[in-house]
Amino acid sequence: MTPRPHLLTCLDFPPLGGGIARFMDELARKYPPAQLIVSTGGGPGAAASDATYPNRIDRLPIDASHLKRPWSVVRWSSRVVALARETNAEFAWCGNLRPAGYPVWWAHRRLGLPYGILLYGHDLLSTRTRTRSTSFKAGQARAVLGNASVIVAISAYTEQLCADYLEELGIGEARARLRRVPLGTDPDRFRPGLDTSDVRRKHGLPDGGRWLVTVARLTPHKGFDTALRALAALGPGYEDVRYLAIGSGGQERELRRLAEDLGLSERFHLLQGVGDADLPVLYNVGTVYLGLSRVIGQQVEGFGISLIEASASGLPVIGGRSGGVEDAVREGETGLLVDPEDVGAVAVLVRGLLTDREEAARLGAGGRAAAESYFNWTRVTTDLRRLAAAGRPSTPR
Repeated sequence: MTPRPHLLTCLDFPPLGGGIARFMDELARKYPPAQLIVSTGGGPGAAASDATYPNRIDRLPIDASHLKRPWSVVRWSSRVVALARETNAEFAWCGNLRPAGYPVWWAHRRLGLPYGILLYGHDLLSTRTRTRSTSFKAGQARAVLGNASVIVAISAYTEQLCADYLEELGIGEARARLRRVPLGTDPDRFRPGLDTSDVRRKHGLPDGGRWLVTVARLTPHKGFDTALRALAALGPGYEDVRYLAIGSGGQERELRRLAEDLGLSERFHLLQGVGDADLPVLYNVGTVYLGLSRVIGQQVEGFGISLIEASASGLPVIGGRSGGVEDAVREGETGLLVDPEDVGAVAVLVRGLLTDREEAARLGAGGRAAAESYFNWTRVTTDLRRLAAAGRPSTPR
């Protein structure tokens, strides 16, 4: 008997970038061929991207940037119901609580389709703020979360955040369906020992020296400013150390100005629009990886995929002790944790790893081993498929 497929509704999906889009991308690749149907919005470059997947990508004729609009959600809900009927879908995953949760809830209501919700951290903070403003929005969140067969958090931080929110919504019993599935990476793609010479020339990066690296969106909560201040605080003997920041966002001008004020303009290299082919190689430029995320308002690191990519690339990692970072960095095994607001403490750890090459190598090897054995997309997909199997009805609907 041919297995019945699963559905995946998501707002963030390639060619869009970001950590959630990468997660959705990997699910679409790691699910067995023809066993997942992704329902998402359209946009430039979508057709070329979709052709690379072993599973079907069903695009709404609506740009992804418009999917949060009420009329788009209604149209999306109708499409998900039609897909579920057409394919006799067995289960649905919701990749974004808002707005992708409503279409799967509607399919559940119309067809009895069981579904699971994937939660990250910032989405819960944002939704909680919205639902506190009106009883209508609270009712929507209560319906979507309360009817899910399984609720998946990507870290202990997100799990606790969700448990508290379920209690606030008055559906504390749904905590029994809350599970934790830490994320991963592709250790075949992100690996140590890659030749960096061509990529260095392409992006104008000097040869030699020691490099601190961060890969993240250019937003304040990612801690680029702390990294720059820590570099400035290293002191004599570390003049060869440079900082490579890879990402796009609205903080570019602010960071360049800070680097200039700190006398680091020649040692600060910011790359935007880096392609997927170059990213694994650029990790190999690094000596130490910095992921100094902190909580600012509703912005928080729910896990930190780039931390795992760095570990898979053999880099020792220094992570900010905030949000879900503690699930991505095994302290003393794959990296070190630090108060992301304490510039002096960050500088001490950086100085230590740059000086103690044996310890840096030990942490890098530990990170690589963890990515191969646990923090990888194959394990993540296996975990989710197991949870879907446990959450579906035992008899056909």
